Amino acid sequence: MGGNRKSGMLAGASLALLLCACGDAATPEATGLPETPAVVLSTGGTFAPTGQAATDPVETPSAGPRPTPGAEDWMTLPVVPAFGGRAAEIFQKGISMGRDFHAFSKIGDCQNITTYFLADFDQQDKYRLGEYADLQVTIDWFRGYFGRKSLAVRGGLNVASVMNPLMADRESCLSGESPLVCELRANNPSLALISFEEAWDGDVEKYETYLRRVIEYVIAQDVVPVVATKADNLEGGHRINALVARLAWEYGIPLWNFWAAVQPLRSHGLTEDGFHLTQTADYHNFYFDLRRSRWSGWMARNLSALQVLDAAREELIAPAVTGQRSNHE
Repeated sequence: MGGNRKSGMLAGASLALLLCACGDAATPEATGLPETPAVVLSTGGTFAPTGQAATDPVETPSAGPRPTPGAEDWMTLPVVPAFGGRAAEIFQKGISMGRDFHAFSKIGDCQNITTYFLADFDQQDKYRLGEYADLQVTIDWFRGYFGRKSLAVRGGLNVASVMNPLMADRESCLSGESPLVCELRANNPSLALISFEEAWDGDVEKYETYLRRVIEYVIAQDVVPVVATKADNLEGGHRINALVARLAWEYGIPLWNFWAAVQPLRSHGLTEDGFHLTQTADYHNFYFDLRRSRWSGWMARNLSALQVLDAAREELIAPAVTGQRSNHE
């Protein structure tokens, strides 16, 4: 992976609290990013907020069977995945079918709303990259899509309701379209960031049923699905994160390991409710030149998501653009 892509619980809360709490984030508070050693990954790379992303070991090898990952292997995966294998195949097909390689979609619940997630990258005076200045090229490439309001994102929208036509925006969506179907039609993306924190009373089997449907529909539309782990563990045993990672491995798609991005943060980037992400003072969640002792959960989310898009741009989009140029010369 090229460039200088740098990546950066309270237990016991009930699922009932989670289901009613998915809305605006909590009051800003300063959070700490203690100076901790980097975590050595099984791939031989390292993860730290200042470390470069390692190669994602869930990518399908060119030959031979893939070993089934262990139940906790996802914890060692890098924050930023590789975009080879099946992701490249889906992307190439999507571009040939007219998908826009300047466009990406956000699909999920309240931790994906434009109020706090990615939107400020569309406004030059709202972010400061500091040592991450190399990511400016990716901001320029996807400009206009960071702050766009997704038709498949809403506080309280879960992995089942995103496919329910009754939950669709009546003004923007066609009759019978679900939020997911509507978003992919209206936005015509080549990539989709998929992140759902909510479940039903700990029913991980039901979560799996619907997440599979989401992934399979996105792939069928020739859009690259990027699934994300979550910061919280309200269901216990990190069962949802383990499931998300297992499905990423099974379908051969990229995994944005957001859980790993918040581990070095104080309280792992979570407020006292064990669900909402912490904020920096004055909501400066895009000021990456701040001292690391002031970093928040939302800073880690915005930076790591941008790094994921940067990896996709370098590994999927840049080769496609180069190929198009060569074909027209």
